Amino acid sequence: MFAPSQLEVRKFFCETYRKQRESLPLTPMEVIAADWIVEHPEYHDDLADPAAALAAVYTVEDGRTNPFLHLSMHLTLIEQHKIDQPRGVRQALDLLAARRQSLHEAHHEAMECLGEMIWTSQRSGLPPDGHAYLDCLRRKATR
Repeated sequence: MFAPSQLEVRKFFCETYRKQRESLPLTPMEVIAADWIVEHPEYHDDLADPAAALAAVYTVEDGRTNPFLHLSMHLTLIEQHKIDQPRGVRQALDLLAARRQSLHEAHHEAMECLGEMIWTSQRSGLPPDGHAYLDCLRRKATR
């Protein structure tokens, strides 16, 4: 399993953004990341300054979304969908995207479920509960 550090994640997104702006070749993962970067122009200033990005601290009290966490969650959802892991996530995400008529909006709703699963796992010390995650996605997709 690939488990990059916080700094590696931030460098990856900043470098992807730089390469995209300079029309340089991108790796397959960078192509996917670049697509989501385009969807989030509000993060471009953060990504354009690697030194500031590496030093930035994002807290709930600041009222700002962590752009690196947000973009990473998009990549997570893409990968989960691609390999259908946890099993059933592809169908749930497809239904949610169809209901919202937007993959982007579906991702944002799915991030709530993903974040809840991770938060619960961290608080309980137990592995992430894929069944609860899928239940959350299915609830969102059917309302």
